[in-house]
Amino acid sequence: MKNLFEAVELHNMHVKNRLIRSATWEGLADDDGSIGDDTYKIYRELARGGVGAIVTGFTSVAANDYYFGGMMRLCDDELIPQYRRLVEIIHAEDCAAISQLALGAFYRDGVEVGENDMTARDVRTVIKMFVDAARRAEACGFDGVQIHAAHFFFLSRFISPRVNQRTDEFGGSTEGRAKILLDILRGIKSAAPRLHVTIKINCNDFTSGGLDESESLAICKLLVDAGIDSIEVSGNGTSIRGIRAGVDEGYFAGFAAHLAEEVAVPVICVGGWRSRSLMEKILSATKIALLSLSRPLIREPDLPKKFFDGSSDVSKCVSCNACYSTPAHRCIFNN
Repeated sequence: MKNLFEAVELHNMHVKNRLIRSATWEGLADDDGSIGDDTYKIYRELARGGVGAIVTGFTSVAANDYYFGGMMRLCDDELIPQYRRLVEIIHAEDCAAISQLALGAFYRDGVEVGENDMTARDVRTVIKMFVDAARRAEACGFDGVQIHAAHFFFLSRFISPRVNQRTDEFGGSTEGRAKILLDILRGIKSAAPRLHVTIKINCNDFTSGGLDESESLAICKLLVDAGIDSIEVSGNGTSIRGIRAGVDEGYFAGFAAHLAEEVAVPVICVGGWRSRSLMEKILSATKIALLSLSRPLIREPDLPKKFFDGSSDVSKCVSCNACYSTPAHRCIFNN
């Protein structure tokens, strides 16, 4: 029987409990990806709050990714000292650090290029950007990296049959659309072998003609065969409002539990977790290995400690999503 607060040994990474801070957008970085005291403060509070590992917010692998502002980046070696300091802050609290490597969109000469209009050389350029960013993450001291292939950002669109209509080696079938992920994974494993490599993927695009659960499962199996170390299950439209503890939390648990039965790597499940009792029930009843949280830790960065010492069993987060309308995604009830 799994316990929420037992240590877990993952490939290349130790975590002190089964709670993961899922990647959460802050939007505080400068245009070049530089970070400062506001970012360090957020991660210090999260690390002190008791999670076993922190996945950083969206960290672009490209210098010319203009998809939205405030993105952290690992696109230049000159950024390594700033992100090394971030890792040191997280590690100081016995917390593992994972950089979420992502791309909003691909740009050529300052103009966004659609996934179907990219040349094969463009696709290989993206693959190299992810691998180079992982090498920098390893140099920063991160314990792992997460390939962000969810939420309809670039990689999520690229593997979606609704979007990807390519007829070359990077399209035309599940295997073709997934090739970009497999090439990124193999490249990272070769360039940064000390890292734990995980991926965040939609269980379903929840859009007509998009990635569905059967194809997501097939892609996950291809990733396992290629050496992925863990998989975080998510989906489009993840931030459902009005989640009620014990009623409608854990809304991706069904697919995550099925996936965990089908693959031999740890499965992480995000999606509206609010109560310790249900989280422990899910861990005990399924092969899901770890649970990840986002909005509850915006309101209560120390929620894991409260769960551990028994001072709270239920998050104060009411899933109002008002944090998305604030600078740095701060909880309106904490102001």
